[in-house]
Amino acid sequence: MKQLILLVAFFINLPIFAQQDLQLWYTSPAKEWNDALPIGNGRLGAMVFGYYDREIIQLNEESLWAGSKINNNNTKSYDHLPEIQQAIFNNEFKKVLEMADEYMVGTPPRVRSYQPLGNLIIDYHWKGQPKDYKRTLTLNDGISRTEYTINGNKVVQEAYVSAPQDVVIVSISADLPLDNEILLSREKDIQEISNSEGVVYYNGQINDEESLLEGPGGMHMKFSVAMKIIAVDGQATKILNDSTAGFEIKGAKNIVIAITGATDYNLEKLDYDRTIDPLKICLKKLNQASQLTPATLRDIHKKDHRNMFDRVSLHLGKDVNRHLPTDERLIRIQKGEMDKGMMVLYYQYGRYLLMGSSRPPGRLPANLQGIWNQDYKAAWNSDFHTNINLQMNYWPAQTGNLPETVVLLAEFMKHLTVPGASTAKEMYNARGWTLHHLTDVYGRTGVADGVWGISPMNGPWMTFPLFEHYNFTGDAEYLKRTAYPVIKGSVQFVLDFLIKSPEGYLVSNPSHSPENAFFVPGSDRKEQSQLSYAATIDVQIINGLFNNFIQAAEKLKVDGNFVEKVSKAQEQLPPVKISSNGTIQEWIQDYEEVEPEHRHMSHLLGLYPLNLITPKDPAMYEAANKTIERRLAHGGGHVGWSRAWIINFYARLLDGENALKHVQGLLANCTLNNLMNNYPPFQIDGNFGGSAGIAEMLVQSQNGELHLLPAIPSDWQEGKIKGMRARGGFTVDLAWESGNLVKLTVHADQAGPYQIRYKDQLVQRNLKRGKNDLSSDPQLMGSK
Repeated sequence: MKQLILLVAFFINLPIFAQQDLQLWYTSPAKEWNDALPIGNGRLGAMVFGYYDREIIQLNEESLWAGSKINNNNTKSYDHLPEIQQAIFNNEFKKVLEMADEYMVGTPPRVRSYQPLGNLIIDYHWKGQPKDYKRTLTLNDGISRTEYTINGNKVVQEAYVSAPQDVVIVSISADLPLDNEILLSREKDIQEISNSEGVVYYNGQINDEESLLEGPGGMHMKFSVAMKIIAVDGQATKILNDSTAGFEIKGAKNIVIAITGATDYNLEKLDYDRTIDPLKICLKKLNQASQLTPATLRDIHKKDHRNMFDRVSLHLGKDVNRHLPTDERLIRIQKGEMDKGMMVLYYQYGRYLLMGSSRPPGRLPANLQGIWNQDYKAAWNSDFHTNINLQMNYWPAQTGNLPETVVLLAEFMKHLTVPGASTAKEMYNARGWTLHHLTDVYGRTGVADGVWGISPMNGPWMTFPLFEHYNFTGDAEYLKRTAYPVIKGSVQFVLDFLIKSPEGYLVSNPSHSPENAFFVPGSDRKEQSQLSYAATIDVQIINGLFNNFIQAAEKLKVDGNFVEKVSKAQEQLPPVKISSNGTIQEWIQDYEEVEPEHRHMSHLLGLYPLNLITPKDPAMYEAANKTIERRLAHGGGHVGWSRAWIINFYARLLDGENALKHVQGLLANCTLNNLMNNYPPFQIDGNFGGSAGIAEMLVQSQNGELHLLPAIPSDWQEGKIKGMRARGGFTVDLAWESGNLVKLTVHADQAGPYQIRYKDQLVQRNLKRGKNDLSSDPQLMGSK
């Protein structure tokens, strides 16, 4: 019997000890978009509302953006840069802001928005109210399900987005024949509604209005959306009018439809490309999907989805509230109840959302809303925000055993180095490349929005996820071909950008601690500035960048002379200081911050995700702790992604109790009914940061160590993990009872001596390649 189980597990390619399926579930339809349930395959996304009378499934495609390709570099920047830098050194802050606004802010200063693809509407024409209503999203198989009984007819609707077939599949089954209309629509910019070979579709083109802030108007990106009936046992008639394309169905008990969309966006050009025919792409995908039976389509999707999602399982004891709807569990949490099962669900939901918004067949990274957006003018344009948010999107990727999600980010960054090189040259007369605090699908790399966007160290910051992918995978070919050229180009920029300060340091100038401001000394708190030189985050970014570059170059055995030059420059960077109030100093001088509760805690980047503030320097480590305490004492941590960052901080401080407190706070105060993060409004980085923080409480792998259960709170007395990844190429399975480690298996990608830390024990073990069962190790299991 045991051999049979093993054989079955092998052929279906699923973990033998698979976790119980994880579900979000509700007893009523979504009241608004923030209640709807997300499905996605990296390129296509959909939000399922679960309405029984007039269902809405809102659709997205990753590349559908307003706007056009623009070089927004301020052409006056380099000519005035020395004057701006000297004014900063002279503390002439008012002059600095005036000059920076005129000579450095981009032209135009803003980007346009990521946009929805459209809506799928299913009109049922029911008379009466449903009974036994249930709406679910099963994370393990990526299927949203709505079921109810109405007028004695049991109806089940399922929706998923297939990655292998690259289509949205919606199936409807009923005990009794039903009639409905299934319609595609979009509020604006549709140019043609038609049909071809059993497919109904619309073609469109975004028509942007002229804007001094956002750029030229005109007919910009093209798009298509198409739908085909895969199976129906009733009568189907096409519906085509000025605003919708669809089918009228009569007398059917089983209906399966496929929908897909495409644009004429070309990643290689960071632009739309008129040689691309979006409708042709849609028709090809629908034709391929229609060659398979509905059952086969579903099986292929489930196997593909589970092959990624089921790599990691987490348990924190019995899920005692599993019988309660998800929204009711959230209400209990908001009233102070601790729900460990919901924490597990939230962790896995972050992995699910990352899979849904950043994986092949997609080619773009997850944006501020992942891939899910209903607005034509989204909050913050749903752009790629690069002063913490895009970076945070990928914090859970490696530990969560989803490395392929980062490859998309790496490829995007590689393409961004082309416009980024223009920005480096035109704005700073520097080699290499950089970008500032945001970008879009068109590769905008100049300064956006205002002077708070003058943050040229965000380009170097964006290299860290690329190097982390190497740290976790050990993929030397990826390092050589993808990550290293991007990192080296960033180092070239930094070396050319650094300037000698009055104290004799090499510093960044101008410099900005993201979105925070300080009171100008001597102005009696009447004058503020956001620009200085060598803000602490810049010093930490440059140190992190140089460390990564040196390690990568030595691994690849290249650029020895350049490594020596980088090392000499690193020795001349200013130190990170402790301020007069005992916290990490945020700027080069001990300025007073305007908002002591500020959501950004950029001067703690060295604590997490970098590893520059460690227990090896107790004074700096304690100052980091005081920095968090000060922010919180003034009301910080009030937005979702910021509180998620705090979880990671406390995990690095090995403070499980405070880390748990903020996991609880994230769920209670910053989470919508569908478990998406509430900034407010919805912003997906809080989900990703929260997932990363929970993983960081369980397994850490900086300092050349595999650190087990480093920040376990007393409330997590028992649990088990399977499949979590660690730097150095490890996959970790472990279990603990009564707060103590009882089982440990380490799967090593390569054989060698490795250090393992648990509680007060640090042991070195020679691990073989593959499985290493350390469950009987006397030093590890005996640690109390």
